[in-house]
Amino acid sequence: MFRTVIAGIAFVAILAGVVAGYRLGAGAWPALSDGRALKTASGTDAKSTSPAAARTVLYWKHPGGEADFSPEPKKSPDGRDYVPVYDDQEAEFKDSKSQPAAKAANDKGGNRKILYYRNPMGLADTSPVPKKDWMGMDYIPVYEGEDEPGTVTVSLDKVQRSGVRTAPVERRSLVQTVRAPGIAKPDERSLRVVSLRADGFVEKLYVNETGKHVKAGDKLFRVYSPQIVTAQIDYRTSTIPGGGLRSESGALQKLRNLDVPEAVIEALRKDPSPQMSIDWPSPTTGVVMQKRVIEGQMAKAGEELYRIGDLTTIWVIADIAEQDLDLVRVGAPATVAFRAYPGRTFEGRVTFVLHELDISTRTAKVRIEVHNPDHIIKHEMYADVEISARAGEAARLVVPTFAVIDSGNRQVVIVAKGGGRFQPRAVKLGMRGGDHVEILEGVTEGEDVVTSANFLIDAESNLKAALQSFTQPAAAESKP
Repeated sequence: MFRTVIAGIAFVAILAGVVAGYRLGAGAWPALSDGRALKTASGTDAKSTSPAAARTVLYWKHPGGEADFSPEPKKSPDGRDYVPVYDDQEAEFKDSKSQPAAKAANDKGGNRKILYYRNPMGLADTSPVPKKDWMGMDYIPVYEGEDEPGTVTVSLDKVQRSGVRTAPVERRSLVQTVRAPGIAKPDERSLRVVSLRADGFVEKLYVNETGKHVKAGDKLFRVYSPQIVTAQIDYRTSTIPGGGLRSESGALQKLRNLDVPEAVIEALRKDPSPQMSIDWPSPTTGVVMQKRVIEGQMAKAGEELYRIGDLTTIWVIADIAEQDLDLVRVGAPATVAFRAYPGRTFEGRVTFVLHELDISTRTAKVRIEVHNPDHIIKHEMYADVEISARAGEAARLVVPTFAVIDSGNRQVVIVAKGGGRFQPRAVKLGMRGGDHVEILEGVTEGEDVVTSANFLIDAESNLKAALQSFTQPAAAESKP
C-alpha cells in the first residue's frame, strides 16, 4: 500500500514537470548564464520564437569571467567567443529605460523640485533662476531626478569593472617644451686678452701651457721693456724736490697709460731704483684658452699674448626653429643635457634671443647661461636643450589630453555627472602643454571628465543616440 502511494506521487510530479516544460516551450526559454538560449523540443532556438528575442546587446564579456570587455563581438586568445550581455541583464540599465515614464508621472503630480535652468540652445550655460537667452527664448527647467538631454546612464557595476577614471577640470599653468640642439661656448663677458702697451722682450714664461687655470695676480711672464724703464725714471725724477706737482702727476699718468702694474708703481715710491724686468700679473681669474707667446720672443705693443676666460659660467647657443620662436622669452628656464655626460642634466636660463634668423636653416640663436663650477663643460660640446616656454603665465582652464575624443573636425569630452551618468560635450581647444590641453569653451571649472575606458561608454547604444542628437542643429531643441 505504501509503495503504491509513493508511485502515485512520483507520477503526478513527472506529469507536472511535462506540463511546465510544454508551457516554457510555447513561451520563451530562459537564457543560459553565458547568453546561449535553451533549445525547444523540436531543436529550434527558443529565443528566436519568443517576444523577448528583441533584447539589446550592451557589450560582450570574456567567456572565462575575466575583467575584459568589448563593444563588439570578438574571440578570446584561445578561440572562444565573447559572451553577449543584454539590457535586461543590467538592472540599472533597465531602470534607466523606465525613467521617462516615471518622470512623466511626476510631471502630472507637479511635485518635482527644479534644480536649475539650462540654455534652450544646448550651450554649456545654466542659471539658478528663470531667464531668457539673447534671442528671447526661455531657459528650460531641469527637475530633480531628470537628466539633461544627451545624458547617458551606465551601470555602476560596469563602470567599476571597466576601470573608468575621471579627472577634474581645473586651472593650472601650462608649460610647453621647446626642444633644440645647441653648442657650448665660453662666456664672452669673461674673456680677457693679455698684451703689452709697449714693445718688450719676454725673458721668462711662468704660464707656458694652454688650459692652465690662473688666478688674478698670478705671474704670467717676465718682460723687459726699455719704454717702461724710461717711464719709471721720469717718475722718480719728477718726485725730486723742486720738480713740481704737475710733472709728478704727468709721469704717474704715463706709467698707468703703459698699464704698468700697481705693484711696480708702489715699489717706485719706496725705492728710487727702476725695475729693469717686470713680472707681469694675470688681470683675471680663469683658464688660459690661447697662448701666443714663446719665451725669448719680442712682444710688440698690442700683440695678443694670452687669452683667458672664466668657465664658471658658460653659454649654450641653441638653434630655435622659426615656428617656436614666439614661445621663447628671456628669463625662461631651460634644461641642458650634454652628449658627453648621458643621464646628467644642467639647469640654465635664457638670457638673450638674437634679432635675426639664419637664412639657410630658418632658425634663431638663443643664448642660455649655465653654471659650470667644476669646469666639466667644455666649449664646443654638443647639447640637447629643452626650454620651458610660457613659464610663469596665468593659469588656464585645462583637462588631461586623454580626456579629449578628437574625430578630426570636432573635439568632445565626456563629463561624469555622478551615479553612472555621463554627458558628451563639444569643446574648443586652446594651447597644449605637457599632458594637459586648454579648454576655451564647453566645460566649467570643477566638473569631472572621463580620462580612461571611454570605449565602454561609447559602446552603450544610448550614448550613440545621444551623440547623434548632439550633432543635430541646436535650434531643434527649442521647438515645442
